[in-house]
Amino acid sequence: MINLIREIEISNRKYAEKVLNIQKLAYQVEAKLIGSDDIPPLKDTVDTLQQCGELFFGYYINEELCGAISIKIENNEIDIHRLIVHPHHFKKGIAQSLLNVIESTINAETIKVATGSKNIPAVNFYKKNGFEYVKEVTVKEQLSLIFFKKDSRFHYTE
Repeated sequence: MINLIREIEISNRKYAEKVLNIQKLAYQVEAKLIGSDDIPPLKDTVDTLQQCGELFFGYYINEELCGAISIKIENNEIDIHRLIVHPHHFKKGIAQSLLNVIESTINAETIKVATGSKNIPAVNFYKKNGFEYVKEVTVKEQLSLIFFKKDSRFHYTE
């Protein structure tokens, strides 16, 4: 089995379709966890993905895309926009590997991320990785986001 992380050319429609497929499956799981399916990534299309301006990296097992992370870098800060794993590949360390690649290869002072407040697995994942609570924002009655930030000078340890 060959595991590989590489940049995804999101401008290529075929690759964008593969990312969107995994994104929808992953965010459907989050929607159940948080009790709301009003999550912007569930409304994405191939076109919106291709126009989002994010840098994508994919985790492949034997050339099959199993997870992805997307980021934007501004003002020496990495902003994680999505960290998605196909539900069939949960609990295999894919999210950790994707985060590790970002932390170890992209030079920035800080990394920030937001997730659904009720998405306990994601909240615990970011806390475990040294992210610190910044704030919680109520989007609407059943939906709130929790924001985390990490000084990227403190890299992960395996």
